[in-house]
Amino acid sequence: MSTSETSRFVRLRVELVVEVDDVDALTKAALERIAGDTEMPADERVHAEDTVTEDTAEALAYLVDPFDLVGEVPGTELAQASWSSEEIDYDPDSPDWDLDEDDESDGDAVVGERLDG
Repeated sequence: MSTSETSRFVRLRVELVVEVDDVDALTKAALERIAGDTEMPADERVHAEDTVTEDTAEALAYLVDPFDLVGEVPGTELAQASWSSEEIDYDPDSPDWDLDEDDESDGDAVVGERLDG
């Protein structure tokens, strides 16, 4: 691919920390999403239900869809997406969580706001 062809593609990196204050509501919503997926094979459905019931991070991952982030953005089409979730130890006062530290490294444009209270 030439530079003009590859420059049409932009890698958008988003990192979110989500506080789950109602695990049951989250799990219920994930189970409803799985139940509503008519194209999911039965064996995969059983595995997905077990996974979201046992792991809050997996329940969240079933409900978050990268297409929702850019699906309505004019002039764009989602070419590829991947995402994952994991439970973490979060301390908003730790310097490890300072979102402003490397905002413009390597020519990347970073736009964001720290929400901690």
